[in-house]
Amino acid sequence: MRIAVIGAGGLGGTFGGRLARAGEEVHFVARGRHLEALRTNGLRVESIHGDFALPPAETRATDDPTTIGPVDIVLFTVKSYDTDSAAATLAPLIGPETAVISLQNGIDNEERIATVIGAEHVVGGVAWIFAGIAAPGVVRHTGGPARIEIGELDGRRSGRLEAFLAACRQAAITAEIADDIRVALWTKYAFICAQAGLTAATRQPIGVIRDAPATWARFRAVIDEALGVGRAEGVPLAEDLVDRQMAAAAGLDPGLFSSLHDDLVGGRPIELDALLGELVRRAERAGVVVPTTTVLYAILLPQANPRS
Repeated sequence: MRIAVIGAGGLGGTFGGRLARAGEEVHFVARGRHLEALRTNGLRVESIHGDFALPPAETRATDDPTTIGPVDIVLFTVKSYDTDSAAATLAPLIGPETAVISLQNGIDNEERIATVIGAEHVVGGVAWIFAGIAAPGVVRHTGGPARIEIGELDGRRSGRLEAFLAACRQAAITAEIADDIRVALWTKYAFICAQAGLTAATRQPIGVIRDAPATWARFRAVIDEALGVGRAEGVPLAEDLVDRQMAAAAGLDPGLFSSLHDDLVGGRPIELDALLGELVRRAERAGVVVPTTTVLYAILLPQANPRS
């Protein structure tokens, strides 16, 4: 398959790198020092599932999508605050059957991309992984199952996603096509709102949060509030989902933070508005009370870069 990765950071670099190593034609769209390193030295992936490297010729890195042309799949992995600007660069990559799979944090990225390229090209996606750029040209996968779920927005099974699923499995990527991608998106969104909000607000990893009963209860509260908003929007989320989410959080490596925490302490723009901010706005529209989320958002907002 011809695949373009928009945003070759931790997530895009890990999954795109595995697909390229398995023989797919993968093009990485990056910028700055990271792009320069990819072109010069290739891509190195440091992963808990095994390290590997791609030479420059196999990395195929560029900052100009027009040099790639139409592809079968676009893995759209930029930060949520870059969604609109990155979506505006997609046109040269789009053919009649191209699928743009958003693997971003947040709940509204698919809608925003669809307004630019048309809903028929947009596919929902969820990535369960902790990964980031360790150095220019180097991405590091530190935790999580490295699993992805994808699904057409209208719920149908499609040949383009079946083909991509086969490519993922050939690349030893755990992947599945969701029966209802809305459920997968809200499941991830609720979890990330709690993980991002609590690790950023406390500046502590998940293990310390788990060991503080009052803080751990607030972690649960954010998940519960988010799922309540999803249900108010008509998404069929299981009643025991909060318990399953808490069980998953209880099994995480105690030293894990979140990308929002890492960006905040690193002085970079953060995805606060796309996560907690969007949840607060949706709750207001749906008439759902989300007190813990509202307080976390208020605490973190003054610390957010205006780009958030």
